[in-house]
Formats: sequence, C-alpha cells, structure tokens
Amino acid sequence: MDHQPYNPLHGLTLKVIVTQLVEHFGFPYLGKEIKIRCFTDDPSINSSLKFLRKTPWAREKVEALYIQHKSKLSDENEST
Repeated sequence: MDHQPYNPLHGLTLKVIVTQLVEHFGFPYLGKEIKIRCFTDDPSINSSLKFLRKTPWAREKVEALYIQHKSKLSDENEST
C-alpha cells in the first residue's frame, strides 16, 4: 500500500526539473523569478544542481515554479 499522497514531482530528479525549466524559460528568466546567483552569475545546470541540493529553500522555489508550469513543460516534452 502506497502511503504517499499525490506528488506532482514523484519520479522526477532535480536534474530533470532544472533542465526542463532552463530549456523552456532560460537562465535569464529563472534568475528574475528566483533570485539566486546560480541562475544569474555564470549559470550552468551543474552549478545550479550543486547549489539547489545544498539549499532547501531555493530547491523548494524551483520545484514550485516547475509545478506551476508543469503542463506547459509536459506538453513540450511530449511533442519532441
């Protein structure tokens, strides 16, 4: 029996979440939406992942942004 309530992030890694957000919005938009240096100063997927794994409040903001735009991101990935 699965005791976990519905989780829209179930089965997704942080790398998948960040990669999809960057592909859809780009780092400039992410840096405006979530004010963290890993999105604004010499951004890369790897530096973002390193920071987000160590910083729970920033990871929560990234996950919330992903959930907010999940339908757009899912539609894009299905069409490719």
